Amino acid sequence: MRLSLASLGETPLGLDRTTLTPGIVHLGLGAFARAHTAVFTEGAMQSSGEPGWGIIGVTQRSDTVVQQLAPQDGLFTVAERGDGAAPARLVSSVIEAISGRDNPAAVVERIALPSVSVITLTITEKGYRMDPQTGSLNLGDAQVQADLAGHPPQTAIGQLTRGLQERSRLGSGPITVVSCDNLPGNGELTRQLVQAFVAALPAAEGTPLLAWIATNVSFPSTMVDRMVPATTARDLDAVEHELGLRDEAAVVAEPFMQWVIEDNFAGPRPRWEDAGAVFSTDVPGWEAAKLRLLNASHSLLAYLGLAAGNPTIAEAVSVPAFRAACERMMFDDVLPTLHLPDGLDGETYCKQVLGRFANPALGHTTAKVGSDGSQKIGLRLLSTVRANLDAGRPPRWAALAVAAWMRHVAVTPAEALNDPLAAELKDALPRELSARAVVNALLGVRSIFDEATATDAGFAALLEHWYSVIDEHGLPGLGKEIPHG
Repeated sequence: MRLSLASLGETPLGLDRTTLTPGIVHLGLGAFARAHTAVFTEGAMQSSGEPGWGIIGVTQRSDTVVQQLAPQDGLFTVAERGDGAAPARLVSSVIEAISGRDNPAAVVERIALPSVSVITLTITEKGYRMDPQTGSLNLGDAQVQADLAGHPPQTAIGQLTRGLQERSRLGSGPITVVSCDNLPGNGELTRQLVQAFVAALPAAEGTPLLAWIATNVSFPSTMVDRMVPATTARDLDAVEHELGLRDEAAVVAEPFMQWVIEDNFAGPRPRWEDAGAVFSTDVPGWEAAKLRLLNASHSLLAYLGLAAGNPTIAEAVSVPAFRAACERMMFDDVLPTLHLPDGLDGETYCKQVLGRFANPALGHTTAKVGSDGSQKIGLRLLSTVRANLDAGRPPRWAALAVAAWMRHVAVTPAEALNDPLAAELKDALPRELSARAVVNALLGVRSIFDEATATDAGFAALLEHWYSVIDEHGLPGLGKEIPHG
């Protein structure tokens, strides 16, 4: 029998679904959102007794999650895996799921509901449709142009902005937009992208909307953390064994869960702090630590693991040389250039990160973590590269990660390279795939590397060195080279 309200019978949910009202619209209802934001929101409602924070979830690129959740009345299971895992948890905070691709008008309508006062987003880096050279909205993107022209909006920024426009027209009140993606200053970034969209509208339409947004919408920044790998058929079978019901929407996650939020809300919000969230005045500090320590190490392990044939992150971090490279990057390259927020001990955090990566129950694949590299390495790695170069230090270990990414780009067939800039990257590659030729060619991609970093001779030399070690000597070569620095 499939999981649903009817199939549960008298089994307690923890929340009385008959009392839940929509208070949140979430854009990007993937596995992470269900294992993180939905869990925090349910915990907040349970702790506070405030039922007005039911989530209307919107999928962006696919309607798969809608098809999974609809027959289950929005219910799904979060199954923790690893040391300290809690029993499987039934989550009931999602009260509606909509396909943003197939029903964008409904998304706009839901954002404009008077009961909704928070919009949350987990749309991944590329979902923001940024121009990599300017950091602003990519107005040349065909779907962005269609959204601006008045077609039913297909992009997340288009749906968000058109929803705010409808909200202003109806007088539905102030609202807060909460980005939960791994982007520095994600709140301010989202505000700027929305403003860029509005500024591109005809003045008669855009000018009053800009004024309304300025006084009625806030964009707090956040830092989120929980490892949520793709759910497998084996995971679904295990959940069915635990639950006694088939849950096609189940997600698996590590026990660790973290959410740091800037307390800058235009109206009411859930009491997420009652569920363990931290409200902080230094979200940028938490963001930088996660991006440059955890996310950067994740990418390093992904590209080294792909080069060595390790299918999962847990297998990659079990390779002594790869673990040592992560440690050296965090302690030698990152921590000396990072201002840690109050309450975060750098050494403890780094050890905790490596312990989480080693969790074999998650099955986090190197291919998945290594996808969309062009969108990730700037935030995760090149910021550390630049900080070390500016301080007169060689970014030896961050360069290893960038070189491993470059080799991944060079040796992966075009049709298999999972990256929004795959065509541009492949076009940039030379015929001869030597270390020097590939490094010079990819450093010339200005949508990724700025002029100063790309033309730094010391950085280029490090890239060539590590590329040669990986390409010519593989795992044995790395095993010899990494311990000697």
